[in-house]
Amino acid sequence: MTPTPLLTYTLRLADNALVLGHRLSEWTAHAPTLEEEIALANLALDLVGQARMLYDYAAKIEGKGRREDDFAFLRDDRAFLNVLLVEQPNGDFAATMVRQLFFAAYAQPFYAALAGSKDETLAAIGAKAEKEMAYHLRHAGEWVIRLGDGTEESHARAKAALDDLVIYIDELFEVDAGDRALIEAGIAVDPAKIRPAFDKALGEILDEATLALPKVSHAHRGGREGLHSEHLGPMLAEMQVLHRAHPGAEW
Repeated sequence: MTPTPLLTYTLRLADNALVLGHRLSEWTAHAPTLEEEIALANLALDLVGQARMLYDYAAKIEGKGRREDDFAFLRDDRAFLNVLLVEQPNGDFAATMVRQLFFAAYAQPFYAALAGSKDETLAAIGAKAEKEMAYHLRHAGEWVIRLGDGTEESHARAKAALDDLVIYIDELFEVDAGDRALIEAGIAVDPAKIRPAFDKALGEILDEATLALPKVSHAHRGGREGLHSEHLGPMLAEMQVLHRAHPGAEW
C-alpha cells in the first residue's frame, strides 16, 4: 500500500531527528570536554524526543499497529526518508558543529512555521521542537564562530567542513507532489518561505566566524526518497542490533 502524503511527511521529519540524534550520541565518551559531552548528549535527547513524538503520530496515521520502536529499529536503510545531511559521519568536532549548524538553521524556522499547521498534532510538535532547535542553533553557531575565528588550524577545519557539507543544504528545501498538496492544505511548511531565515542566520554566523559558504556546482540529494549514502547502513546496523537480537523485549 502506498503511504499517504501525511505519513511520508511525518516519517521524513522523524527520520531526520532520529538519525541526527544518533549521530550526536556517538560523541558520548569522545567529546573534547566533559561539559560539551553533556551538551551533545542533551542535543541528542532533544532530537530523539522529537523522533518519538513523530513516530507515534506516524503509527496513528498508518493504523497498522506499528509502534515507534518498529519504525526506528525494524526498517532498513531504503525505508528511511531522512535527508543526506544528517547521516553524514561526525568527522572531527568542526564537522559535527557545521552539520549541526546547517540543520538547526533550517529546523528552527521550519518548526516555528509548523506550529501554525492546521494539523493539531504537527502544530504541537512544532511548537515544542522550535524552542529546542533555537538552542541547537545558538549552540552550534557559537562553536562555529569560535572555531572559524580561532586558531589557524581550527579555521582550516571549519572551512573544510563547510566545503564537504555544503552540497547537502539544498535537499533540506526540496518539495514533491505530496508535500505540495499538504502545503496547499495548510498542513505542511513551504520550505521556500523559510529559506530567507536560514540564509540570514547562516550568513550572520559565518560572517562572524570569518568564513564563507562555498558555491555548489552539484547538490547531492535522494535521501528523502530512500536513496542514501554509504554511511547510513552501517549506522543503522549499530543502532538496531540490540532490538533485532531481542525482538519484542521490554526494557
